[in-house]
Amino acid sequence: MLCSMPELIDTHCHLDAAEFDGTQGAVVGRARAAGVAQIVVPAVAADNFDAVLALRSRYGCPVALGLHPIYLNQHTAAHLALLDNLLEAERPVAVGEIGLDFWQEGLDPAQQEALLAAQLKLARRHDLPVLLHVRRAQDRVLKYLRQYPVPGGIAHAFNGSVQQAEAFIALGFCLGFGGAMSYSGSTRIRQLAATLPLDALVLETDAPDMRPEWAQGVPNEPANVAHYATLLASLRGVPLDTIAEITSQNAKRVLRLSAAAPVDLGKPV
Repeated sequence: MLCSMPELIDTHCHLDAAEFDGTQGAVVGRARAAGVAQIVVPAVAADNFDAVLALRSRYGCPVALGLHPIYLNQHTAAHLALLDNLLEAERPVAVGEIGLDFWQEGLDPAQQEALLAAQLKLARRHDLPVLLHVRRAQDRVLKYLRQYPVPGGIAHAFNGSVQQAEAFIALGFCLGFGGAMSYSGSTRIRQLAATLPLDALVLETDAPDMRPEWAQGVPNEPANVAHYATLLASLRGVPLDTIAEITSQNAKRVLRLSAAAPVDLGKPV
């Protein structure tokens, strides 16, 4: 069914996660079979920069490099300097995954904000969009985006208000939707997905996390983007082809993605 429709893009997948060790080729193969042509892989800490870059080399995955707020206590000034160097040398599609997390305990807000500001400055210096992690910090992140404007990006796993969505869109951002849409009880997320401007929406999995309602016992996979596209088409009352075409165009525009190159999935890592 998906063969005749435009190719899909998973704009956020942690393919380097331990859950996928030794199975990345099969995971990518299932995604390609489901019509997912590109899988964007963001880094979360300096110690996984090399693994993420290896996935780009091996499977043609577009990658982002950044220091995630969840791992705040691991990051150092040396890691920021390394990130700066790699953004120049490796030219990822974005700086990410970066942002603020005011939900998880034990993460100093001021230190998070300093780290975010530093990485936004790097994005500005290298003219790169950003992949944003935002939990209970929508307005605070927007404040920093206004203070340090960057070339747009994606607000990953968007969970804010309509007004906050409009603010991100006005700053050149797309909004990521995925597994949260699949829950019948997620009425607010579904309403946002159904009514926000389609030219500002992208699809994502956050695999192996953010498992969909129908697959709680197994890791999430980029192949599920095909299911999310079908769900979004149903929520909006538009053809599946339209969702595939427009969300992929949005991803390509905001992350400046080129066409996916074919890779040999049987080649050893």
